[in-house]
Amino acid sequence: MAEIKRLSESRDLTRIERIGAHSHIRGLGLDSSMEARDVSEGMVGQQPARKAAGLILKLIRDGKIAGRAILIAGQPGTGKTAIAMALAKSLGQETPFASMSASELFSLELSKTEALTQAFRRAIGVRIKEEAEIIEGEVVEISIDRPISSNGNPSSSNAAAKTGKLTLKTTDMETVYELGGKMIEALNKEKVQSGDVVALDKASGKVTKLGRSIGRSRDYDAVGPHTKFVRCPDGELQKRKEVVHSVTLHEIDVINSSRFQTQGFLALFTGDTGEIRAEVREQIDTKVGEWREEGKAEIIPGVLFIDEVHMLDIECFSFLNRALENEMAPILVIATNRGITNIRGTNYKSPHGIPPDFLDRLLIITTQPYSEEEIRKILDIRCDEEEVEMSNDAKVLLTKIGVETSLRYAIHLITAAALACQKRKGKIVEIDDISRVYGLFLDVKRSTQYLMEYQSQYMFNEVPDEGDADEAMQS
Repeated sequence: MAEIKRLSESRDLTRIERIGAHSHIRGLGLDSSMEARDVSEGMVGQQPARKAAGLILKLIRDGKIAGRAILIAGQPGTGKTAIAMALAKSLGQETPFASMSASELFSLELSKTEALTQAFRRAIGVRIKEEAEIIEGEVVEISIDRPISSNGNPSSSNAAAKTGKLTLKTTDMETVYELGGKMIEALNKEKVQSGDVVALDKASGKVTKLGRSIGRSRDYDAVGPHTKFVRCPDGELQKRKEVVHSVTLHEIDVINSSRFQTQGFLALFTGDTGEIRAEVREQIDTKVGEWREEGKAEIIPGVLFIDEVHMLDIECFSFLNRALENEMAPILVIATNRGITNIRGTNYKSPHGIPPDFLDRLLIITTQPYSEEEIRKILDIRCDEEEVEMSNDAKVLLTKIGVETSLRYAIHLITAAALACQKRKGKIVEIDDISRVYGLFLDVKRSTQYLMEYQSQYMFNEVPDEGDADEAMQS
């Protein structure tokens, strides 16, 4: 029994998942008529903002919007970043989505304009089409000629195999193909066996396992949940197929840059691309333009999301003004929680800290504070996401805390309360657990009040006037 228990514990340890602030978001939660549901795909409330984002989504999918900018403005904790993440999830894998915080520009080794240029080109996809000769069929038999080892017996290592034969069939024909060492290695890597339906690229030697043949579905009593059954191909084994490769303009830039020559593909993964010369980009744009005219490539305008956009300075806004006029510009989505404030780098004030000429380019989506009922629904979703069982009374108290303090603070207390419950060896979070962590961790208002009472005991404190104290409490 002890051994069985140990095995179950080790299996649980492998289920480690990172739960982020927006990991519960699955999409915008719209129905077929583009109306926002009350609660759907992790989104709660903000119906007008979600409906507006859905309209933008439709324009992006139809390819009718490019070089436009959308501003999501609202108070802190009203779901601005959640709407941007939902837009990204709704776009799917085919449409490039790049996100960054405006403050990142001032912490990179690159110049601000170079960092923005790279971000723009990371959000522009290129779908390159080419024809390739593909052999597609169901595997009947794989026979590998293993070399003789030093002791006179055939070697058991497939890696050492140099030649072999592969028998493939369709519904109409069956053919035997000679295999080389590279193809044998690819077959071993994909774990191809008899009964699998595969596609072989003759030029590159790439092997793609399409699934398991439906005719062989009864070979095993049980199969894994990820096993995909497909029909045996018909017609000729060897076919010419159109293969589509999706890359971003930034990836093409990096591959053609001098940094790639020294670091190789590591430059793509580390992000250490350095400054890319304008001449390289001009040549790439020219080549991509030629491919578009020949029908070999298609441009996919993606989405670039810049959070905390009020942190950009006047130089960045001037650059964005010009960049949005480029014919290959992506859709720019920006978000801010600021009201009328200084434009960074100037002494002038403007709504959201954005210059008036750039504001004029924007479609503005506003978010509203959540109601008590919506806060309760969001907390229910977060409890499910974090796998925390909580009593109804505890949720009522947590909702009240969220209304009086902030939604973010209430969400932070969920995991803390679950740990407090775990410490007392309970299974369901109760009111006492919420009260305990509420006393341990202060919200902004209580922290400010504490500072007012004990400010004389802190270093470098500035004693504010009564009016300043009231203003600090309200903020």
